[in-house]
Amino acid sequence: MRERRLMNQINVVPYIDVMLVLLVIFMVTAPMIQTGSVELPSVGKASQTPAEPLRVVVQADGTVALRDAAQEPVPMPLEAAVAELRQQQLDNPARAVLIAGDREARYDAVLKVMDALQRAGIDKIGLLVQRGDSEPAAKR
Repeated sequence: MRERRLMNQINVVPYIDVMLVLLVIFMVTAPMIQTGSVELPSVGKASQTPAEPLRVVVQADGTVALRDAAQEPVPMPLEAAVAELRQQQLDNPARAVLIAGDREARYDAVLKVMDALQRAGIDKIGLLVQRGDSEPAAKR
């Protein structure tokens, strides 16, 4: 009697035939598929330029001063400064308020200003800091 040998290889010819048939089907049907048109949005100019932030300066002795864009700081009591800032932010809600504390100012004085601004309902409060090369970070 003759001994049967086991087949140790897979016949891949039928798989290749199926793949070629699928390739022909895709090549025939691909040009028939309709693509949808895409309407890309156009880019326009920004509606508004960002407003210059209002600055509150806490000086070394703890006094508070307001500074607008290119003006010198105007010293005033904290309550008056908060009222002025509240009014200006009501006029332009996108305008931020930056607190610039002097290097020698006590942390408590800066914290009091921040607390008074938050109690008045002023949004967008930030702290103005300087980089290590002593140029204000907001001007870079």
